[in-house]
Amino acid sequence: MVTAPPLEEARDLHPRAARSLFRQGLTVPTTGWCAGYAQANLMIVPKDIAFDFLLFAQRNPKPCPILGVLDAGETSGPLLAGGDIRTDLPAYTVYERGKLVDTVTDLTPYWRDDLVTFILGCSFTFEAPLMEAGIRIPHIDQGTNVSMYRTSIRCETAGRISGPLVVSMRPIAADRVSDAVRITSRYPAVHGAPVHVGEPAMIGITDLARPDFGSPVNIPDGSIPVFWACGVTPQAAVMESAPDLAFGHGPGYMLITDAKDSDYLIP
Repeated sequence: MVTAPPLEEARDLHPRAARSLFRQGLTVPTTGWCAGYAQANLMIVPKDIAFDFLLFAQRNPKPCPILGVLDAGETSGPLLAGGDIRTDLPAYTVYERGKLVDTVTDLTPYWRDDLVTFILGCSFTFEAPLMEAGIRIPHIDQGTNVSMYRTSIRCETAGRISGPLVVSMRPIAADRVSDAVRITSRYPAVHGAPVHVGEPAMIGITDLARPDFGSPVNIPDGSIPVFWACGVTPQAAVMESAPDLAFGHGPGYMLITDAKDSDYLIP
């Protein structure tokens, strides 16, 4: 059985070392891992709906920023050199006709030559720059996964793909919210600036203590909930659109890429 390293050690791992641990069966959320490297969401769909999904991502770039695409049947690429997209994440979701039927650590038994992989930017990428600026990230401090919620905001439909915007929430100290907006706005390829700050009911979230994905996070005194577009949005779209088959990352259990977070930083 593979044991998770302490978070202090996980922060300093190279992505290849982290992916090796996941390939051996380690299942943990990846927030705080491999500081300085970009993390990514995953959506894998059959080729016959891949164009619809590509168009969905193009029409909804805030939650679905594409970092890379693997052609049908491909299992590796430049973002995970020498890796295997089927085994190198700590958890995967399996959907059949829109229903979540399983969560697994290895997609090899499900693999088909017609599967197209989309690699999408993830907000875990900008958590290290936030912390370097002295902004506390409560879910990391509390040793838990980030909180994610469906909203009442609709994404733009593309072909057979439609669904709601999903957001991740980080409580930010009130006097640092403007800094968090400024820092994350420089990372548009990994969701960029927040889509909402403050009252969750304004975007259809009724209870912060009951996230739709991830884990609840205690909100420290003096902090304000800040919401970023989230790459779980495609999985919510899969649940609504109900394609015959689709796969995603376990929410919060990301692909850690070989790309540096600075690769996605704009001046």
